[in-house]
Amino acid sequence: MRNDAQRNRQRILAAAESVFGERGEAGSTEEIARRAGVGIATVFRHFPTKSALLEATVLAHFAHLRRRANELAEVGDPVVALRALVTEMIETGATKLTLASLLASDGEIPESVLVASRELRAVVGVVLSRARDAGAVQTAVTVDEIYLLIRALAHASATQPTDAVTLSRAIDIVLAGMQST
Repeated sequence: MRNDAQRNRQRILAAAESVFGERGEAGSTEEIARRAGVGIATVFRHFPTKSALLEATVLAHFAHLRRRANELAEVGDPVVALRALVTEMIETGATKLTLASLLASDGEIPESVLVASRELRAVVGVVLSRARDAGAVQTAVTVDEIYLLIRALAHASATQPTDAVTLSRAIDIVLAGMQST
């Protein structure tokens, strides 16, 4: 793909994440095109249907989080890495929940999204394992529990706007509950 086409695709995906995250199903491809600074034909050239655009947006979201988790898995302090990852997943969780609900509206989640989700979960597991191995997190804490807590805080902050200080303190409380005693 040409460089300008790749840049357009990335701008479209970023705009789609914002528009769908803010407006849900009411988000339009016209608004996405406007925010991306491209014509509607360019959007449809890259993504022939709204479903294809939605799937690509979810995949881009998971890819970003997976890259971030991989970076954090290399951070020297595993506690800092786990906190940063949990924070980012909570802060972007409301958009992810909206995207996932739109994608699953027909009852079927594309296999590509399921694969991307499993890949992200595996890297989150690596970050969690490092924190466990360092003695900073109880050995009984699992990725499933981390995901449940992330979903809960993401959903809560999506439905009831929360200031950054309160959200940060809630994350501290969650992480303190996972610490080894």
